[in-house]
Formats: sequence, C-alpha cells, structure tokens
Amino acid sequence: MPLTKKFKDTVMARAKTDKAFREELIIEATNALLEGDIDTGKSLIKDYLNATEAFAVVADQLHKDEKSIRRMLGPSGNPTLKNFIGILKACSSTEHLNLKICHH
Repeated sequence: MPLTKKFKDTVMARAKTDKAFREELIIEATNALLEGDIDTGKSLIKDYLNATEAFAVVADQLHKDEKSIRRMLGPSGNPTLKNFIGILKACSSTEHLNLKICHH
C-alpha cells in the first residue's frame, strides 16, 4: 500500500524538529541496506535528505550532481555500493552519528 501524502508530510515535519528521529532514519536505512532491502534504505535516506534539505550538501561532499543523488535514491535508482555508503556516511556525519555494527 503506497504511503499517503499526509503520512509523508508528518514524517518530514517530525524529521525537521526531532534529532533522534533523524538519527533513526539513518540507522534504519543502514540496517535495511545490510539486510539487502535496498529500496527501503533508499527511501529512508531520501526522506532524511528531503526533511533536512541536505541533498545539495551531500552531493557536494560526494562531488556529484544533486540531480544524480536524487536519481540514485529514486524508485528506479540503482546507486553503487560506494555511492550509497558515501551518502549514509555524509548523513551520519551531519548528525554526528557514529554507525557501527554491534553483535548481540
């Protein structure tokens, strides 16, 4: 079932004001990637970048065109692992978040 515009707007509004929520978007995107769910990972990072208006910043950090980053994270986008990891790293750096794999 597709997400409604109202739900997406709610996610965006919360991400703009809630640092912990933004961090969880990045963590969940990373977990999705590690579990092989690339589409969910792309969607979560895209939500984060839209909410924080950080597409241009990430594109600059990766020496890529902003439109290229948007295409990578789009529904038919297929970012290389290097690009996807670079995007995750840039986002986590912005939030001062240190991602590590923990074994439970």
